Amino acid sequence: MKAVCWHGKKDVRVETVPEPKLLNARDAIVKITLTAICGSDLHLYHGVIPSMQSGDVLGHEFMGEVVEVGSAVPNLKRGDRVVVPFCIACGSCYFCQHGMTALCDNSNPNASAAEKLYGSSSAGLFGYSHIFGGYAGGQAQYVRVPFADVGPVRIPDSVSDEHALFLTDIFPTGYMAAENCDIQPGDVIAVWGCGPVGQFAIRSAFLLGAARVIAIDDQPARLELARKAGAETVNFSETDVEESLKQLTAGRGPDACIDAVGLEAHGNTADAVYDYAKSALKLETDRPHALRQAIQACRKGGKVSIPGVYGGFIDKFPLGVAFAKGLTFRMGQTSVHRYVKPLLDRIEKGEIDPSFVITHRMRLEEAAEAYSTFDSRDGCIKVVLRP
Repeated sequence: MKAVCWHGKKDVRVETVPEPKLLNARDAIVKITLTAICGSDLHLYHGVIPSMQSGDVLGHEFMGEVVEVGSAVPNLKRGDRVVVPFCIACGSCYFCQHGMTALCDNSNPNASAAEKLYGSSSAGLFGYSHIFGGYAGGQAQYVRVPFADVGPVRIPDSVSDEHALFLTDIFPTGYMAAENCDIQPGDVIAVWGCGPVGQFAIRSAFLLGAARVIAIDDQPARLELARKAGAETVNFSETDVEESLKQLTAGRGPDACIDAVGLEAHGNTADAVYDYAKSALKLETDRPHALRQAIQACRKGGKVSIPGVYGGFIDKFPLGVAFAKGLTFRMGQTSVHRYVKPLLDRIEKGEIDPSFVITHRMRLEEAAEAYSTFDSRDGCIKVVLRP
């Protein structure tokens, strides 16, 4: 079969690899009908996530048709159209039982490697390095889905592939980011980063009752899409973000701040230059410029929600500011399983059309060009690939 394979920094290739097989009674094989490139895939593309191996199959946002099921998968049958959460969950450990499937104790066969780096292991992830299990991803024609009796969710015929696809990751991730803000009537929410997750965070904040959302980016196409959702916008290349947020909130600051950027933040302030220099010298793993701004800008007693991926250690973290303000932090990989069905209901009711985020539709064979286009951010917000 054809699959998108990682071979190093900015080197992805569409290659012929063996088709997946059932390895466990709880497995299923899914024929991919639609897959996408995620913003977090760009961290792999830039070579900043450790433990990738040449030839690894990429992709954790995908959906398709079930073509084979193991004997212990009673909930699926051949021909079912499903979306698959990007995090892999066993369904029976303490964390899965408490709805925290992204922290599953049993789905990462390389948990010891994650424990050495992070102190503990999260769930296994599709197509996202060997620290998180080394599972082949879904930017391919077929994929093996472990714990298929827990993960895949059937999609009704009334919902198209493009409407359902983002239930695998970015819609739940943006929604959880907004949910973590504990939005109250009248709240003002600031969102750093107007990429795909940021766009869903903006719309989710409004769905959850935010009075105002302020979106921060410097890409015209992203800012325009945020404005279409009703957000006010701040271009960080043209104005001082913290000062602008003060002016927009009568000096108090946003009630909650969402960092939808993560470890490769861009900026033109002194701390951003510092991060660029230290990361180039491999003296710092992540560039937390956007997170620092969110902490500095958030009102006293406010909340900081972090859906943006961080991979290691950061410098100049303003913990004293957070302490003095009494900020609450909520963060982590999204436990997608608990969001798929409620958000599918919102799609069916017409409350949101997730396909709004798609700007580029390409063939799987064009994946190398697609990654380059997405990385350029030049008018590209979301790329979907069709095998």
